Amino acid sequence: MEDAVNTLFSRWRARKIQHLILCAVILLLWVAVPAVGQQESKPSSTKKSGSATAPASKQSKTKSTSEVPNHVDGVPVRQTALSPVDPGYVIGPQDVLSIDVLQSKELSGNASVRPDGKITLPLVNDIQAAGLTPTELAAAIMKVLSKYVNNPQVTVKVEQINSKMVYILGEVYKPGGLPLLRKLTVLQALALAGGPTQFANSKKIYVLRMENDKQVRYAFNYKEAVKGKGLGQNIVLQPGDTIVVP
Repeated sequence: MEDAVNTLFSRWRARKIQHLILCAVILLLWVAVPAVGQQESKPSSTKKSGSATAPASKQSKTKSTSEVPNHVDGVPVRQTALSPVDPGYVIGPQDVLSIDVLQSKELSGNASVRPDGKITLPLVNDIQAAGLTPTELAAAIMKVLSKYVNNPQVTVKVEQINSKMVYILGEVYKPGGLPLLRKLTVLQALALAGGPTQFANSKKIYVLRMENDKQVRYAFNYKEAVKGKGLGQNIVLQPGDTIVVP
């Protein structure tokens, strides 16, 4: 009898221990699973963060690249547009003007100065433009428009200069015509043309100019000018001047 009781007790104790072990395993799994989930989420978060910052890094690299000026044989070449027209610029034949009448698209638009120095506008008809500054022309247009429009506001801008040009020929990287937007020296014009090439005789550059119906020649030594010597030869260019780089 005693042996049977001991056997039953032993079986009950074994089942109890198995039950406790099973509960412990379940408890450990319940605690461990969230921790594993958090660890797995960290790499994905890091990867997401990395992908978000990549465009910024790429953008920064692109910006720094675009700021590097282009060079031709060691000479920096300007890629930007020329400076705005000087407010005191005098309009000439063949210049292209932009006429803006405030709150009136019908009266606004572009106009090309004819060889006789005049432009044609709605309501205004023919009006003299050559020989005037943009501000003076705007005032003249407003005076005429005031007969038809109450308190007109007019703005005149020079869109394209065709009447005042200088020309650069010979051994430069960008030969051709150059509009005189403002006062421009020989050295500045050569810089806008990319500078002399490696084959140029930069000591023998000269400027051709018409004075009193005669052609005058002005010598220019590029090597001296860039060193700050002989600055008197770095003359201010006039419309029609031609720079020759042999």
